[in-house]
Parts: sequence; C-alpha cells; structure tokens
Amino acid sequence: MITAGVDIGSTSSKVVVLEEGEKILSKVIIPVGAGSSGPARAFEQSIREVNLSREDIKRVIATGYGRNTFTGADQQITEITCHARGVYELVPGVKTIIDIGGQDAKAIGIGKGGTVSNFIMNDKCAAGTGRFLEVMSRILEINIEDLADLAASAKNEISISNTCTVFAESEVISQLSTGTAREDVAAGIVQSVVGRVAGLVKRIGVQSEVVMTGGVCLNWMIIKVMEKELDVPVIASPMAQLTGALGAALLAFESAS
Repeated sequence: MITAGVDIGSTSSKVVVLEEGEKILSKVIIPVGAGSSGPARAFEQSIREVNLSREDIKRVIATGYGRNTFTGADQQITEITCHARGVYELVPGVKTIIDIGGQDAKAIGIGKGGTVSNFIMNDKCAAGTGRFLEVMSRILEINIEDLADLAASAKNEISISNTCTVFAESEVISQLSTGTAREDVAAGIVQSVVGRVAGLVKRIGVQSEVVMTGGVCLNWMIIKVMEKELDVPVIASPMAQLTGALGAALLAFESAS
C-alpha cells in the first residue's frame, strides 16, 4: 500500500510518499507554501519521481497551515498531531517537541505511544519564528543559512529587548548604525528567538528527550543556545522540514490499513 503526506506551511510545501508505512519512496520540499502552486507541484513531483499516478496512492493526508486548501487530500489532520507522529517514528523516546515554523512556534508534550499530551503555540506574532530570522538576516545583509556561523563569532552579544518583529527590526538597525558588530547583533537575534520559544516549552514542562523540528533547527546555533536555555540536550530531527509530512503519510497508512 502506498500513502502520502502533504505538509503545507506558510513558506514551503513538503511531501513524503511511503510504501507499506515503512519505506520512503520519495520526499520533496518546494520553497513556496500556502496560497501558491507549491503544494500541487510538490505532490506531482513526488509521485512523478517514482513513476506513480494519483490513482496509485491509497490515501493522502494534508497537514500544516494550508492543509484545507489542498484538494487532492482524502483527509486533513493538524500539524500538531502529524509532527508528533513523525517525530515518534524517528525518535521513539521523544517527550517534548519544539517546532519552529515560518510564522509560528509550537511546544508539544508527547505521551504514551506518541500521542499529544499537551501543546502551546505562538501564532499571533512573527517573533520567535523563521520569518523573524529571515527579516533580521536581510537587515544584516547575509543569507539566513549564514546566521549561525556569524552569531558564533560574537564577542559581546547584545540583547534585543523588543519582542515585536517590527520594533525589533528598528532596534537592530539602530544598533548597527551606532557601530555594534554584526556578529554581536546576530548572537542577540538568536538569543531572542530561543528565549521566546523556550518560554513556550517551559510552560508545558521540559521532559527529555527533546526534539526540534522545522527548518529553523538546521541553524546549529539555535540548537546550541536552546540546550543552554533549557538545560537539556536538544536533538535536531533527522528529517527537519519533512517531519510533518512523514507523520501525515504514516497516519494515512494506519487509517487505511
């Protein structure tokens, strides 16, 4: 049996196609999300890569911010549930999931069998999200992929006092205009994101093992500073951006079996 999971975020579309709930046949990430052609393109590419058609897919589950806009799905399931299922498959000992997406951040408590026991999310403000890091990287005139290395070279990390992205942007520009080193500002930006997200995690209770998902977990400095903030090891998901799509594909297999 072949199933698929489609995770439609605000900034990217991800698809995982599974055979018998075990073997990954294809996985695709396209860097445009809800409201674009990204979800359909990602799905078509994922099945084309393995010479399949939609009729070959027994069940498709859509998840993520734009899940209700994908007409090719048999069912929609929240990203909370799908991330929990995906992470549990990859790291069976997981107790806490930190998911930092393009426009929201979530802390998810995991119970027996990978079920969601508790969660809290910030979806009202871009601070503490991938969008915040994108805006700040643009001000620093660097690629977002280079933010970690720049922050790691800081000698005098500054504090970003504003939690609102708009005001924090003005604050960073002011710091740079007065001669503050870019690396010190970068370190302050990383700390700002970590501090905000760690606050969510502490509200649900930190339990090891802690796993981080989402594209932001590819930033190694975020992981390092988060470990210091929470005082526990933090594992970067082996399928950082694809965890939700994997969980959706697994849930599709389980519901069709």
